[in-house]
Amino acid sequence: MVGPNIKLKGVEITDCDTLMVEGLVEATMNSRVIQITEQGAFKGVAEVEQAEIRGEFDGSLTVRQKLMIYATGKVTGTIRYGKLVVEDGGQIAGDITLTTPGASPKSALLDKPGPPVV
Repeated sequence: MVGPNIKLKGVEITDCDTLMVEGLVEATMNSRVIQITEQGAFKGVAEVEQAEIRGEFDGSLTVRQKLMIYATGKVTGTIRYGKLVVEDGGQIAGDITLTTPGASPKSALLDKPGPPVV
């Protein structure tokens, strides 16, 4: 947990089950879950299984399973997700891509069936 009024900059976070951000984190992260509270902000790179965003995320976010953006949440940057839920009022902007299990974001786009060729 990074509490309110705490600023954590220039770190690499790994092997963390759940990171709860109430302050400011500028880091690279590869863990299971990130939760950003309404007052919290994360800037940097994060690769996680699940993300719950009530505050702000800015950077590169890869969520292998579910990305949940609540009404007070704002996510900007390069976003990759398995499943996306955005509450009314939640914001998402940037390069946004749905990924499929076992596929890179680029191949997920190429694997979609196109219109029939006549």
